[in-house]
Amino acid sequence: MIKKPTTEQASSYNNLEKMNTSELLTNINAEDKTVPFAIEKAIPSIEKLVDIIYNKMNEGGRLFYIGAGTSGRLGVLDASECPPTYGVPDNWVIGLIAGGDSALRKAVENAEDDPNLAWEDLLNYNITDKDVLVGIAASGTTPYVIGGLEKAKQHHIVTGCIVCNENSPLSLVADYPIELIVGPEFVTGSTRMKAGTAQKLVLNMISTAVMVKLGRVKGNKMVHMQLSNIKLVNRGVLMLMDELHIDQDLASALLKKHKSVKKVLDLYKNKFIT
Repeated sequence: MIKKPTTEQASSYNNLEKMNTSELLTNINAEDKTVPFAIEKAIPSIEKLVDIIYNKMNEGGRLFYIGAGTSGRLGVLDASECPPTYGVPDNWVIGLIAGGDSALRKAVENAEDDPNLAWEDLLNYNITDKDVLVGIAASGTTPYVIGGLEKAKQHHIVTGCIVCNENSPLSLVADYPIELIVGPEFVTGSTRMKAGTAQKLVLNMISTAVMVKLGRVKGNKMVHMQLSNIKLVNRGVLMLMDELHIDQDLASALLKKHKSVKKVLDLYKNKFIT
């Protein structure tokens, strides 16, 4: 008998259409509460992947995410948030989704079923063995992702994955697999729910930990963030007020002049500030 993977097993709840709004929300929330505990079990695996990513990026390498559907969107989201948050170049962390950027909003038919497409996408970014490739797929069976990792390994590129089934084909390919066993979804097979939440949390952990280790955070503050809107400028002013014990007017003037929280802090530390 074929055994259903965890992500396809029947929900622990039935007759969802008969539940009232309170019951629906309470039961979804009850399932969501289990996600952090599944992640906790995977921390040793996450740690290994974070350390190898840090080592590669510290030597000039990059981090690539590939995925399809929800998983692909989550990878693109995490990658896109690194430059504004940590002030890194756009090509440090790169997220690719099966079907290209148009698939971020609308599903591209059959894109995830092509095992050769991911490598073609990666070659557009000149991926090399200095980089790390992380495949994201709740099922662990997506051909686009598996094919990408298989080809990467042939070129001696370090690979990792984030999946929500045990011993999936993707886990067996990856050098550093992360398995987040969150159990059946509230709506059977709807992996945008608990599986997607788990993947998002782990992506947060990976990129945040790597950026901290790369020196993109001081204390607990995003001192390298891009000052791209009023909210972030105000945050930068508050950082300088807190770190340098100066008033708002001076902090605003310094930030306006030097365009970077980190630059102001470095100048102050070396007594070059004016």
